[in-house]
Amino acid sequence: MTQEEAATPPAGPDAAPPEPDRLLLHMPVDIRNMSLVVLAGLAFLFVLHWAKAVFIPVMLGVLFSYAFSPVVNWFEARRVPRWLSAAVLLLAILGGIGTTAWSLGDEATQLVEALPAAAQKFRLAVKARTGRSDSALETVQKAASQIEQAAQESSVPGNTRGAMRVVVEPARFDIRHFLWSGTVGLIALIGQATVVVFLTYFLMLSGDTFRRKLIKLAGDSLSSKKITLQALNEITGQIQRYLQVQLLTSALVGLLTWLALLALGLDNAAVWGVAAAVLNLVPYVGSLVTAAGSALVGFMQFGSLNMALAVGGASLVIHTLVGNLLTPWLTSRASRMNPVAVFVGLLAWGWLWGVWGLLLGIPILMIVKAICDRVEDLKPIGEFLGS
Repeated sequence: MTQEEAATPPAGPDAAPPEPDRLLLHMPVDIRNMSLVVLAGLAFLFVLHWAKAVFIPVMLGVLFSYAFSPVVNWFEARRVPRWLSAAVLLLAILGGIGTTAWSLGDEATQLVEALPAAAQKFRLAVKARTGRSDSALETVQKAASQIEQAAQESSVPGNTRGAMRVVVEPARFDIRHFLWSGTVGLIALIGQATVVVFLTYFLMLSGDTFRRKLIKLAGDSLSSKKITLQALNEITGQIQRYLQVQLLTSALVGLLTWLALLALGLDNAAVWGVAAAVLNLVPYVGSLVTAAGSALVGFMQFGSLNMALAVGGASLVIHTLVGNLLTPWLTSRASRMNPVAVFVGLLAWGWLWGVWGLLLGIPILMIVKAICDRVEDLKPIGEFLGS
């Protein structure tokens, strides 16, 4: 018997199978370069968050220019100057938005004024439905208040002669400070909206100027110019297809919401259909806002918790079916993006820019993927984002 045979255990009926040889993947890791990449990434995220007041209007202007440029190009093909068609288009859109907001202003004011009474009425309805006087949370809060009061009474010394009791009163409501902060916020919003409108107009007016400049700056070689042109064409095509998908699904959600709420007998069902179509552009958050708002209005109108749940449930079901079945399928065909990467990317952009990040996240990911697919060192990122 040789030494190898003696070292090998005898094979029996209960003996475990021999473990296969492990294959080791040798990858050179440069810690210094990796650290620089991580630091650069963190600095880039900080700049995006810090300068969001600049980046968000710029990205909105670029997105709107992609959406409206086909209309301007159509008018230009019929010998209408670009400056005239772009100006008329923007004025028509702003006029429509202003008219809609003015017509819904009174209803929105009535809704806001009725919110406290509706909340109290909803609380009483839920309490009557559950058949309990107080909820568990209210019981715990009352017990905590009693314990705190008893502790304060026990901590008072017997001899308080000469002691001064200090009562800290909360600051009074200052209407001037409230109006000033609200006015400043409104002025900032109007300023950003003005920047977006003018930037969109100038981008539509420029036409293919920036495209030609980027191709010229790509390099002197024909291959570099060709790669840059392919990337720009892909970005343009994907963003326009994505906007078409969003327009189609939003119109479908608005129509179905209007018909469902009209069948349930809700007042101003058309208004809620328009609101559902607009809020459908904001992923995940828009559907919840529409469902909660329509349920509250339904409860105020019908005075029944069951009808409120029916109204909110109908809106939520429509958003869920269209958002989870039709929209992902159309978006994947239009953008060829990985759904998991899109969801994680939306979480990241929502953390950076809030609601605007949810709205702009997918177009930004499309731009990133189109660039990464054509840069040798960034191809793994493009592969990860792809479907």
